[in-house]
Amino acid sequence: MDIPPATTSTKGPAELFTGDVYFDVIAKGEEPSQLRMNIVRFAPCSRTAWHTHAAGKTVYTPLASGTGMALPRITS
Repeated sequence: MDIPPATTSTKGPAELFTGDVYFDVIAKGEEPSQLRMNIVRFAPCSRTAWHTHAAGKTVYTPLASGTGMALPRITS
């Protein structure tokens, strides 16, 4: 696993986010791993485009406040 040094936050691309969203990659797995850990910050009224992750996703929201929507977990 690669833990990159601290860098300036990256602005989320307009095709994935509405409003001002910034993220920092805090860890990334080496190939063939698909592991990636990001810290993502949403400015007020910002949101993400509705999407899915084929390999799954875990969202951890420490000390977060605001309003959000998520679908229940679907297992096959």
